[in-house]
Amino acid sequence: MSDQPEQTLAFAESPVQLLNTVEWAHASLPPGSGVTIAILPPHDPTTRGQLRRMAQLAGDAGHRVLWREARGGAVAPSKTLATLAGPLRRARRLVVGDPFSRYLQLLLSMAGDSDIVVVDDGTATMEFTAQLARGERLVRWHRPRAQGAAALLFSPVARRAVRRLRPVPGRRVEVFTAMTVPPLEGAAVTDNTFAWTRSAFGPPRLTGGADLVGTSLVETGVLDEDRYVAAVAGLAAGQGVTRYFAHRKESRDKLARLTAEAGVEIVRPDLPLELVARRGPIGSRVLSFPSTVVHTLPRVLAGTGSEVVVCGIDPRWYTDGVTDRASGFLADVTNTALGTHGLTSLPACP
Repeated sequence: MSDQPEQTLAFAESPVQLLNTVEWAHASLPPGSGVTIAILPPHDPTTRGQLRRMAQLAGDAGHRVLWREARGGAVAPSKTLATLAGPLRRARRLVVGDPFSRYLQLLLSMAGDSDIVVVDDGTATMEFTAQLARGERLVRWHRPRAQGAAALLFSPVARRAVRRLRPVPGRRVEVFTAMTVPPLEGAAVTDNTFAWTRSAFGPPRLTGGADLVGTSLVETGVLDEDRYVAAVAGLAAGQGVTRYFAHRKESRDKLARLTAEAGVEIVRPDLPLELVARRGPIGSRVLSFPSTVVHTLPRVLAGTGSEVVVCGIDPRWYTDGVTDRASGFLADVTNTALGTHGLTSLPACP
């Protein structure tokens, strides 16, 4: 029997989560099956724009897409929770993308005994599975553990959400991922090959030049901005990079510096980069610092002739507050991509 929309309920807070929900449905459900996808958009206008474009593609792929304003003012969150409470309890399966999200943890704490599918929201999937396997609280790799009254009040909700994410008899947990993740006892790990993206788009036209994928590591406080701008300038001069695909969370001021000081053309993607790359045009070489795309683009661009290259990070680029845990995580992102996909790597620019 094919899945009906009310049997599978998905939540997406980012364009990548929405893309990977569509990929999971394409890989896992009978042809013609659709799911209900509730989009919970953030305030950021760039992310909202990408979500709207991605929502159109998800609808064209046969899914029922609901736009739910979950963060606007004092009333919107409680109103959205009230409208989702019934579907949450009735759903046989929940598809989620960011187990670190407090809003999603709140939704999971309200859910019934549904099967759970976790789809990628970038490299955070690697840290999520590692923390869950160790029985730890869920904390993003680049942030210190939350403290204070708010964290204390939320901790019972977080614990209930983590229990929902743990495999138990009678409840299936699946991780649908393009990342290299540690095994999680009792959970199924399914490989995301981006079959829907590769069948629906491309192959792309190659430009013959080199593109660089941007990162928001400066905005999250991990990398020093001056060092990062200098590194991009070094890649432009030494590797022939002419186009810079901006991350949706990068600041306008930093991007303006990259244009002025590195001489690169800033490209603001209107969809997840996996789709932009597959549709083309894309560089014959695509360079990236440690990020999600060093795991996803080799799959998306396989057989096209475009080469994905990983650029190293010099320890001197890190800000003073960066922990060994954060720098170790980025090194793991690079090493697993090199080992899994056999990518070329470049040393850190001086």
